[in-house]
Amino acid sequence: MIATIKRWFVCALLGAFSFVGFTQTVQAAMIGTEQIHAANVAAENRARIAAALDRPEVIDQLEKMGVSPTDAQARVAALTDEEAANLATKINSMPAGGDVLGALVFIFVLLLVTDILGLTKVYPFTRSRR
Repeated sequence: MIATIKRWFVCALLGAFSFVGFTQTVQAAMIGTEQIHAANVAAENRARIAAALDRPEVIDQLEKMGVSPTDAQARVAALTDEEAANLATKINSMPAGGDVLGALVFIFVLLLVTDILGLTKVYPFTRSRR
């Protein structure tokens, strides 16, 4: 009888100790106002860039350069918050109704660099042949 109790006790202890390593810790923290503001600014920047890319003259220039508008929109969605802020400030600094060529060249170079680095696959001439 005592051997059976010892056996059950040892099995229970082995089971309890074997699952001790699987415990997960949980951390809770307050979301700061700065984080919410930064997320809102990033969303506004991406919306501003997307609105600029939806303009007909920008779409025409992108197609002349060999970039489809859907690829450009996908790349804008993949931008980091810092890259989106940089691009949005460049778009905002352009004169109203002015030359869009600067923004198009910037977008072209940005897509080209990310394509060369292997982050995107927009231009077929940057792919290595293996």
